Amino acid sequence: MSLPIRKLIYWLSLVLCASAADVQWPVNGGPDNIRYSPLTQISPANVNRLQVAWTFDSHDAFKDSEMQSNPIVVEGILYATTPKLRVVAVNAETGREVWNFDPNNGQAPTRRYRHRGVTVYKDRVFFTHRNFLWALDRKTGKPIEAFGDNGRIDLRQGLGRPAENMTVSASTPGVIFEDMIIMGSTVPETLPGSPGHIRAFDANTGKLRWIFHTIPQPGEFGYNTWPKDAWKISGGANAWAGLSVDSKLGMVFAATGSASFDFYGANRIGDNLFADCVLALDAHTGKRVWHFQAIKHDVWDYDFPAAPSLVTVTRNGRKVEAVAQITKTGFVYVLDRRTGDPLFPIEYRKVPPSPVDGEKLSETQPYPVKPPPFTRQIITEDMLTTRTPEAHAGALAAFRKLNSKGIFFPPTVQGTLIFPGVDGGGEWGGAAFDPETALLYVNSNEMPWIARLVARDEKSAYKSNCASCHREDLKGTPPTFPSLVDIGQRLSRQEIAAIVRQGSGRMPGFASLGNPAITDIVDFLLTGKDSAGDPKRAAQDPNWLKYRTDGEVIFLDPDGYPAISPPWGTLNAIDLNQGEIRWKIPFGEFPELAAKGLKNTGSDNYGGPVVTASGLLFIGATNFDKKFHAYDKLTGKLLWEAELPAAGNATPSIYEINGREFVVIVCGGGKNGAPSGGSIVAFALPL
Repeated sequence: MSLPIRKLIYWLSLVLCASAADVQWPVNGGPDNIRYSPLTQISPANVNRLQVAWTFDSHDAFKDSEMQSNPIVVEGILYATTPKLRVVAVNAETGREVWNFDPNNGQAPTRRYRHRGVTVYKDRVFFTHRNFLWALDRKTGKPIEAFGDNGRIDLRQGLGRPAENMTVSASTPGVIFEDMIIMGSTVPETLPGSPGHIRAFDANTGKLRWIFHTIPQPGEFGYNTWPKDAWKISGGANAWAGLSVDSKLGMVFAATGSASFDFYGANRIGDNLFADCVLALDAHTGKRVWHFQAIKHDVWDYDFPAAPSLVTVTRNGRKVEAVAQITKTGFVYVLDRRTGDPLFPIEYRKVPPSPVDGEKLSETQPYPVKPPPFTRQIITEDMLTTRTPEAHAGALAAFRKLNSKGIFFPPTVQGTLIFPGVDGGGEWGGAAFDPETALLYVNSNEMPWIARLVARDEKSAYKSNCASCHREDLKGTPPTFPSLVDIGQRLSRQEIAAIVRQGSGRMPGFASLGNPAITDIVDFLLTGKDSAGDPKRAAQDPNWLKYRTDGEVIFLDPDGYPAISPPWGTLNAIDLNQGEIRWKIPFGEFPELAAKGLKNTGSDNYGGPVVTASGLLFIGATNFDKKFHAYDKLTGKLLWEAELPAAGNATPSIYEINGREFVVIVCGGGKNGAPSGGSIVAFALPL
């Protein structure tokens, strides 16, 4: 068929479809947070003809920046956030910018942002920037003055602690129930901490409607799982990965993170409800309906990486509305949506105690019998890399100095391998669910991390508060934790102090340390000399702990590749009716290794999949090969791929305008040293 005839058919279809409603992508993760599209125009039969329909370049990329939005598409307009956290509204059919809003007032950010997009409700667009929740006019991008204080509210307010001492933001958009926007939060994983309470705000005025205390207060359920004053000082237990809402049941579902500090919990003895929980709340009131705790007294940073997926499965011949929760450990928990009862058996098994002074772990942890884990969960010598003899020898020498005894062996002074890893198993991209087949699709990392505890020096403000991330030698573990070596050549004393006090990007603020300790930290960074602290601080400061970590370090071979044998990343299809893995394939490559013949190794991957009614699974995510893929959803066969401008570390969106189906993904890169980008790319069949 000639090009003019194809175009004529397309324009005739626009006339015929003019009265048909467009198919939107209205919420983060799609309706029910299952990343499913009912569209069928793009199918296994024609997906190999996909081509770029339009590209939008934000021109906001900078070194190590990221861009993780799941684009929202409503009434023909696409909304997303850029690497510099501008909000952009783009014509979803052409890629032409309609408006943008810059909360930075044109100033370049000092650190990268990790942000997953916006919430669209009626006439407004909600998004977060640092500690503020903004409401913008959907048509113009201008702040809605009637919301909060001239268009924004301060998320640090209303938590029962001094706002100036806390760091609270939100990397994942909130959800809408009736006339409320319900928010989780991003809070520090270190101490001093901020509580991760879940809150509902009036979507019109910004006023607080209800709050659920994830760190329970006196008289509340779960209070006895913490020390008695934990509600005043402890942090974490936050739903940083977002929320899911069932409007029909009037319930909101959250998956919470670990308590702070992540790797040593001597000051929070107990199971620590509601950290590491799937939570079901009454969406009208915020009251607890049920909970399931997957990690008791977490010291591994095994926080839930994604919000629950609201699925319908078949059990014993009947349909059951459920939630499916992926994890960093490779487990999938399938729970009755109304009651929280597990749909597959869960065994509580004995786990090792901690050999570290002051630590007291739970004696048991839950193990789901089905589905089987979608990752390996322990490293043995025979699993170490054989990529080259030198790589194997280096990995073996390092391995023999570390503990590797399974997913629930705790961090130690010697060093413990956490596997699948702090960024292992499922990640924040979430899972896709196909309601036709009950297959759950999840991409996974298999990257071991080293958790080593070191005694804290109470006489050094830097070592006590900063070295866990930036290391004692200031070299950090870039790009996750940047080097502070020679920071005085890049920033002034005042700028360094402001970052320590207020935080920036992923880094929390440490205003609660007080001016003397902040001055000591800045002095050390500028001069290398440590001022002596108060020797009585350990007894006076409830946030002081005997141990900290020696940074978060991926277990790599001498050449910088994962120190275990592939696959280093996988893509999995899990049958939630039967509790079985239907298929598993390596996911991702390192181009330089593939050029030498070492292909299909898998790689670290960030961002989730989308499944379609036509039989396709779309996913970017792979960090180094920068590819966008389409697979047969029933077999895992690769049907099409294209190279993106930068890695698509985000979840795609699928929508239809004027009878034409589009698949769109943001391309931000920037993870683990990969090049950064700042564009949005939409694909469609040719006209």
